[in-house]
Amino acid sequence: MKSISLRGIDDEIAQRLREEAQRQGTSVNTLILQFVRKGVGLQATAARRPVYHDLDTLAGTWSVEEASAFLDSLSDFEQVDRGLWG
Repeated sequence: MKSISLRGIDDEIAQRLREEAQRQGTSVNTLILQFVRKGVGLQATAARRPVYHDLDTLAGTWSVEEASAFLDSLSDFEQVDRGLWG
């Protein structure tokens, strides 16, 4: 594979590239390659599923009693109806 140097990247662009790469969980190099491939029409952009954080504050907030009650309420779903699988 070829290597190409890209001149003229100022501090603001470099920072934005780093931030976007971090947001996507990828490297700056991979991000730039995605931009180039898309820009020259070699790759359709795949729809990325958005990452939501709106329920993050609820994680780990149940008491032991609440968690136990929830798991108990699911117990019916763990029963196999043999008549359906005969």
